Amino acid sequence: MGVVALDLLPDAVEEFRNMTHKAVDEWIDQLEASFLEDSLPSMTKLSNIFQATRSNLLSDCMKAAIARLYPSYMEQEWAPCPRCDKQVHRKRFEAKKISSLQGRFVLDRPYFYCNTCKHGFYPLDEILELAPERHQYDLQERVTNAAARLPFEEAAELFGYLTGIEIGEHFAHKTLNAIAESATLETVIPETEKIERRISDASPSGAEPPVLVISADGAHAPTRLKAPRKAKRGKGKYQEVKGFRAYLLDSQDRIIHLASWHQIQDGQTIAEALGLLAKRIPQSKVRIALIGDGASWVWNAMVTHFPQAKQILDFYHGFEHLHTVARAHYGEGSQQGREWAEATMIRLCEGEYQRVIANLGRMKPRTPTAKEEIRKLIGYLNNHGPKMNYFEDLSNGYPLGSGAMESANKFISHTRLKRSGAWWVAEMGNAMLRIRCSIYNGTFDSVVQRHIRERSKRESNANERMDE
Repeated sequence: MGVVALDLLPDAVEEFRNMTHKAVDEWIDQLEASFLEDSLPSMTKLSNIFQATRSNLLSDCMKAAIARLYPSYMEQEWAPCPRCDKQVHRKRFEAKKISSLQGRFVLDRPYFYCNTCKHGFYPLDEILELAPERHQYDLQERVTNAAARLPFEEAAELFGYLTGIEIGEHFAHKTLNAIAESATLETVIPETEKIERRISDASPSGAEPPVLVISADGAHAPTRLKAPRKAKRGKGKYQEVKGFRAYLLDSQDRIIHLASWHQIQDGQTIAEALGLLAKRIPQSKVRIALIGDGASWVWNAMVTHFPQAKQILDFYHGFEHLHTVARAHYGEGSQQGREWAEATMIRLCEGEYQRVIANLGRMKPRTPTAKEEIRKLIGYLNNHGPKMNYFEDLSNGYPLGSGAMESANKFISHTRLKRSGAWWVAEMGNAMLRIRCSIYNGTFDSVVQRHIRERSKRESNANERMDE
């Protein structure tokens, strides 16, 4: 249904003004009663009085605004059935309790029932995009945002303290999971237009294209089996949360976040997600760098969709293997081992990985352990040596480490999923991760709007009532 134009006649405007004046008068009466208790309240007490009573004023104004904006819907006698388009006469008025960020009120709206389709409907509910529950979508949106940052019980308590609107822990949990159903990959990842704007903001006029970094990594989340609340679930386990982060480096090497996507998923699933990201990035406008550790799934996922990008092995992970060989071959903490590791590190930074492999092949291992570690390092360098040309990469403005990706693991996954005592059903953990990704990607509003549209459509299709 289309948007109703605001077309209030002078008499209607005056009536609306009178209704709001009456609401203000009633509110002032409330304030006066509070002032009589303390004729000289402090600033804090005065603010608390206003906070405690403001919802009464605003809810009355909201109700008056609806009455004046939608008078034809408030008194509607005939309406076309959404299914068969037959004109249906109003059956009765039904009251709906409304709870929004602006307060609570009761809305009497016409109810229609089509005997042909056996379908009941409320035209005013559709035009106002009312939620079926008492708590409306403006409230649900903010509750979900709070619950994505804090445990559900704490989020409900804090929300009530800040707004004066009491909600339950269960409502916060249920609402977040419901909205998360609309947090699909396509909605959570920013659209091309938004990505292009951020690239433009990071690109000084006349300068070379900015560096766009894509990094993938795995974290871990504590999970448990799905079971009734008081049933025994058995021993929990940690499952890997695979995710990626895309970000820009501006001319001052500051990070400009573009997109993150984290889920309890396998390597194939994250590769598909990277495919969508690749389609939305204007690759001709950036210099793309891929950064990761030595995990094969990381590189398989990234290179598949960004085959021409600069590949860089995370500096720390690369040199960690050198020190492992140094300890095994020269002994723990030996000066000779440190000197060997540092000299070898310099050669790798200069892109001489083949020379390093040759030198490793000539080494005479002092222990079986050293022999095995040397063998593993040779294989590691054969796979990743070309990604370790660090001096040249640094001179071209590319980053050498995956610290930004590690940070994404912490602030998207760990800070919410790995709280003390927390255990997650994988499905619920993924719902939380999708919402948190949308918040940090700047797409949370789009997720909520999609949820409202999909919910309205489902409710319209399911709202069948058998009235006599």
